[in-house]
Amino acid sequence: MTADLLCFSHLRWAFVTQRPNHLMLRAARNRRVFFVEEPVIDEGPSPFGPLEVTRVDGVHVVRPHIPADVPVADWPEVLRARVDLLRSSYRIRRPVRWYYTPMAWPWSDHIPAAATVYDCMDELSAFSGASPLLVDREQRLLAAADLVFTGGHSLYQAKRRHHPRVTALPSSVDASHFRRARVPGAEPSDQAGIGRPRIGWFGVIDERFDMGLVEALADRRPDWQLVMLGPFAKIDEAAVPQRPNLHWLGSKPYEQLPAYLRGWDVAVMPFARNDATRYISPTKTPEYLAAGRPVVSTSITDVVDPYGEMGLVRIADDPASFEAAVEAAMADDLATLRRRADAFLATTSWDATWGRMQALLDTVVGQPAVALGARRGVPVTAQIPAAGSTGARALKP
Repeated sequence: MTADLLCFSHLRWAFVTQRPNHLMLRAARNRRVFFVEEPVIDEGPSPFGPLEVTRVDGVHVVRPHIPADVPVADWPEVLRARVDLLRSSYRIRRPVRWYYTPMAWPWSDHIPAAATVYDCMDELSAFSGASPLLVDREQRLLAAADLVFTGGHSLYQAKRRHHPRVTALPSSVDASHFRRARVPGAEPSDQAGIGRPRIGWFGVIDERFDMGLVEALADRRPDWQLVMLGPFAKIDEAAVPQRPNLHWLGSKPYEQLPAYLRGWDVAVMPFARNDATRYISPTKTPEYLAAGRPVVSTSITDVVDPYGEMGLVRIADDPASFEAAVEAAMADDLATLRRRADAFLATTSWDATWGRMQALLDTVVGQPAVALGARRGVPVTAQIPAAGSTGARALKP
């Protein structure tokens, strides 16, 4: 019988469609998947009790609730009781424990597991507001993990020293979804009235986003329209620059992104160069390419290699160079660009990524912890080249 999967994530399922969503949806095709979010702190009585469970496209999205009067020091004990309630309510016996956040380790380390997986998609300790406990908890998770996956090659280089079984599985793409942007269709109403040329971005707007670069680009080229899609996080929205040609359109559902991309002349990734972006492997890179858009990015390591070196993405950091790169991108021959992008994207997909993960998981399920193999000197690190809701349910004791 295929083991259930308990996934612990720092990201909320409905926030922005990212790596955890893509992979857990595929995992749910042949096993029960429970996606456990970080807790919600309730100022008053929760209508859901200690746990809120919503089934979304086959994935059980689990949201623990904690009363506001519970001291922070007691949260691990409370959350441990919440996850035990989940296990007993759904008869979860020996699941695969799957982690995106090491912060969940203290309240889940007691669970008897068929295997423990750490899918490290970001260096969370480098992010603004990161807990000072994160590094220690990651070390404890790494010591117990059977498998470690990384969302990019730079993260692989950082983590391979700390675990004997690390595999790089860079961000992938649902190419057929984004290729809808290549087909003529109606403009979204909030973009239809914006002039051309349009330079676009979608994604979370936080400390990784180079606000100064975008502001400078808007000032240098008032004839260009900059369309920015995505939620703001950990930044002061009042400080966001306002220009007639700078359009902050807010967060959009994943299903609508191709319709916006269809109307862009160039897609951009104006990432800041800081600690928070040192190890990122932006999922939007292959998504932009699948949409058939020319792409310009700052010099993020996992974008430069392979995309920049293959000539699929132009790289520039300062405002003048970024402006020149966008101007050059607008002159690209789209048929040639798409043919080259498609040849590269044919080597990768979220289905293939999950297939590789599943194959590796099958080798460790029910086996002794990989630390035993490490003591025997087994070399097992590897780099793999980039290649509907049914309503919420309350669980109560």
